[in-house]
Amino acid sequence: MARLPWWMGGILMSLLLLMTFSIFGADRPIGASTYVPYFADLIFDLDADKYTYLKEIQNPGAWEGVMLTGALFGGFVTSVFITKSFRFSLVPTGWKKYKNNSVLSRLLWSFVAGFVMIIGARLAGGCTSGHFMSGMSQMAISSMIFGTVVMVALLITGKLFYNKEEK
Repeated sequence: MARLPWWMGGILMSLLLLMTFSIFGADRPIGASTYVPYFADLIFDLDADKYTYLKEIQNPGAWEGVMLTGALFGGFVTSVFITKSFRFSLVPTGWKKYKNNSVLSRLLWSFVAGFVMIIGARLAGGCTSGHFMSGMSQMAISSMIFGTVVMVALLITGKLFYNKEEK
């Protein structure tokens, strides 16, 4: 299956952002991390008087849950029926090729990298998807700083990760 050209992806992303920001759509920016405390409240039935943040996130948390469920479902449908590339894998081929076959190593480094990235995003006042999609489209300074740091870190870690002689 042929990939969409980059400019088509840009147009589709712009339409998605217009829809989410419009009063006819979600009337809010795209984000995902608010769903974590919202979901924790659903699971553990937390006391909203003790955790006041839960009162603030009732609407955005619910909306992000719907968006994340839709993204999961859309990804599943696309990989199974359109690209026919669905498979379970704890150790992706790139990790096997450039690092090792260890599931523990893959899970540990994924957790560490994700943890560092989300701490950086929260320090900049948002989440990773919120900074990259909503923040960048609004030209928010914090999102541009976050995006710049992520891209520099990507170049450095990519150089370290792929620094292996071809066999």
